[in-house]
Amino acid sequence: MTANAPAPAAPSNWNAPNVITGARILATPFFLWMLLADGGADGPWRWAAAVFFVLAIATDAWDGHIARSRGLITDLGKLLDPIADKFLTGAALVGLSILAELPWWVTALILVREVGITVHRLLVAHDVVLAAAWAGKVKTVAQSVAITLALLPLAGVVGSAAPLVEWVNIITMTIAFILTITSGLDYIVGYARGRRAAR
Repeated sequence: MTANAPAPAAPSNWNAPNVITGARILATPFFLWMLLADGGADGPWRWAAAVFFVLAIATDAWDGHIARSRGLITDLGKLLDPIADKFLTGAALVGLSILAELPWWVTALILVREVGITVHRLLVAHDVVLAAAWAGKVKTVAQSVAITLALLPLAGVVGSAAPLVEWVNIITMTIAFILTITSGLDYIVGYARGRRAAR
């Protein structure tokens, strides 16, 4: 490459990964409808909601792989990706609380953390784009596992082992809750350190 060669053009925001992320956001209300359609009964809509959630979460890894492998990473994508995750997981938590399967205080604290940090990301976007840190990614995985187990009506399938399923759900949701709070604190500390270093 010569010194006068033009710099490669930045990828368009209208690329496949961003479209997939946007579709995930738009599909979230449909997921919530399926979860609540039959009052949370262990019927086909409950199974459909659980499968839909798993597939929607799986697209997160898919669009991330496409963006990295094809050089389609954009600032918009860095912002939309965590928003899409929070929108979907938040809808699932609210749905579970409406069905009285998850305490409202757990949902409220998680949503305050998620919305607060998302809003902060948007407010500082003109200064710096903050991609998800490792703690946030681990938190997202833990939430995905815990919510998937909570959505799947496995207690009605395993019969006598239903109490074990309930304890597994409690343990995984507790781990997800702890990681959600600690990753939020890690984000705040990391941002504060970055601001001090910039000064």
